[in-house]
Amino acid sequence: MLQIELSTEPEWRDIADWQKLGEQAAGAALSVTPYAELAQKNFALEVSIKLSNNDEVRQLNAAYRGKDKSTNVLSFPLVARDLLGSLSNSDDGEVLLGDIIMAHDVCEKEAKEKGIPMVNHASHLLVHGVLHLLGYDHEIETDALIMEALEVKALQDLGIANPYADEHL
Repeated sequence: MLQIELSTEPEWRDIADWQKLGEQAAGAALSVTPYAELAQKNFALEVSIKLSNNDEVRQLNAAYRGKDKSTNVLSFPLVARDLLGSLSNSDDGEVLLGDIIMAHDVCEKEAKEKGIPMVNHASHLLVHGVLHLLGYDHEIETDALIMEALEVKALQDLGIANPYADEHL
């Protein structure tokens, strides 16, 4: 069973039902990967989501990625990709997949620039973050294309338009 642990800063609170959105986005991301069956296992597959502010995300980005600037989303996987396929029940009945943190002002600015609802953009970033927790990356072009295709499929399942459509014209 997929379980979302959510922490929300005040600036995020009146925008959406983030618990529901987190569950939907994480479930959609998981469902388009070979790891979809993890949600049906006899343990809680936990994703921690923190909807935070630019300062905290900037500090984490500097500390863990050497980039002293805020970014839209950071993911911190807790399970190595090569172990995902063999996960079974843990001692305490849960497996911590990893942590995702998002910066409010960056997300809001990007959504405005794209002319889309912030909820749709945040859902995209949550899908993106979960795919990172599952070992997907976009550092090289072939991996980026794979990850992008998975994002598009997951977002389609959520009723959200392809965020990359204009980039390929």
